[in-house]
Amino acid sequence: MGDKQTRIIAVANEKGGVGKTVTVINLAAALCKEGKTVLVVDMDPQFNATRGLGVDVKEDMLTVYDLIKDHQSIKSADVIVPTRWDGLDLIPSHVDLAGAEIELVDEVGREDRLKDALEGIYGLYDFIILDTPPSLSLLTVNVLSYAKEVIVPCQTHPYAYSALDELFDTIFAVRENINADLRVTGVVATLFDSRTRISHSILEKLKNDSRYSDLLFDTVIRTNTTIAESAGAGKPVIFFRRSSYGSEDYTRLAQELLKPN
Repeated sequence: MGDKQTRIIAVANEKGGVGKTVTVINLAAALCKEGKTVLVVDMDPQFNATRGLGVDVKEDMLTVYDLIKDHQSIKSADVIVPTRWDGLDLIPSHVDLAGAEIELVDEVGREDRLKDALEGIYGLYDFIILDTPPSLSLLTVNVLSYAKEVIVPCQTHPYAYSALDELFDTIFAVRENINADLRVTGVVATLFDSRTRISHSILEKLKNDSRYSDLLFDTVIRTNTTIAESAGAGKPVIFFRRSSYGSEDYTRLAQELLKPN
């Protein structure tokens, strides 16, 4: 155990395409740039966060799948991979993780496998940020069972907005039944296109909806092609192009997250 007060944050949304993985990668990088140590845990079998941090999973590499499946003999330290940026580490994912759902279904305490596996690293990092699959699955429940906070990216689009209710129901159900410490830290509006009426309309709805208005971050993540380019290059946008909208927005989000409550 280290001596840091680690904040454990899940970035979750059951809907795909809302900027979830992009938020994980770039928020982690922005926090790192603010002088914080960060561990990203990729719990999505599509392993986009792993790729987005420039890590190529080789045949013999241990991943989060091995850790969950065999946490008695594999330690979290064996699975942590340093990225090329100081203070930013990763527990990589692999397509095999998709099979973990089926393998764990009859296991006792299956929703706590990740929590048990990562027990030893509390206090070693300022932040542990977890990516989740774009579905409500046993993997998502494992993340929510371990995390203390949830950040919800919401694309400024009607479908994403209407799906929030279901996600909040899931979070509350996990809090009532599995993890009483879980709380929603904030909703962040993503993929905001200032040229479209619909983006403005959904942002206004988020601001005026009593369920979400108090949770809405001031920072809005604007739609930005540089973010996609940086993901293709395996680099967070903060390190890829410092002067881009994406870099500015995620820096602002990190600073907002660091403000005392």
